[in-house]
Amino acid sequence: MKIHSILQLLVLINESKTQAEVAAELETLLRAYGFEFYGLWLHHRADSARSEVALMDSWPDGWQALYMTRKYGLVDPIRRMLASAQRPFRWRDAIHAFRDDPYRKRVLRLMQDAAKFNLLDGYVFPIFGKTGLIGQFSISGASIELSPVELALFETAGRRIFWRILELQGLAPELDRCETLDADLTKRQMEVLILLADGMTSNEVAKELSISNHTVDWYINIIQEKFNAKNRQHVIAIAFRLGLIT
Repeated sequence: MKIHSILQLLVLINESKTQAEVAAELETLLRAYGFEFYGLWLHHRADSARSEVALMDSWPDGWQALYMTRKYGLVDPIRRMLASAQRPFRWRDAIHAFRDDPYRKRVLRLMQDAAKFNLLDGYVFPIFGKTGLIGQFSISGASIELSPVELALFETAGRRIFWRILELQGLAPELDRCETLDADLTKRQMEVLILLADGMTSNEVAKELSISNHTVDWYINIIQEKFNAKNRQHVIAIAFRLGLIT
């Protein structure tokens, strides 16, 4: 039974000692279902832009180069739906959701090119933490129907693989620290933080909020302590990563 294969994967992931072992177990499961390709990404904020880091993936030869060259990331309905999705979704549902998009012609070209690489359909599983979207797991290839139970199990598997890969790459402690960070700021502290992120000095923040320089520095020190940050620049970087400011 295929569902049993997903449950078995969840057990084997914990026993895997290397990323290659995790990938082998995942690929065995995907072949059983008829999927050929997959991707696992870490999402984080660097400065004011959210970036994606590929933790583990397998795509058709030449597809990623074509995707980048033709700048499909700017119109990809799957990427855009991921920005607001609260649960797993199917590729074709994302394409349908943007059927009236002004970039429809480019989206259709994207779909045609993807089909040439046997990327006909797939599923995306957003991975959430306390700070919002922190990653995604995608499986693709042929157009395959998954039951609600299978979707739920794949979602669980994607999240478990995500954290296992982070553990093996030594990235889990930093992300976990951000996940548990005390970011409960007061309204005034948030105001100071936002103005700092806009590039203002303490003097400028003080004038903007009609408070003293000393008070501004006091607020900044409190925020720095809450974030366990090294300096003001580190405070701003952490705030972007947590999604407190954009």
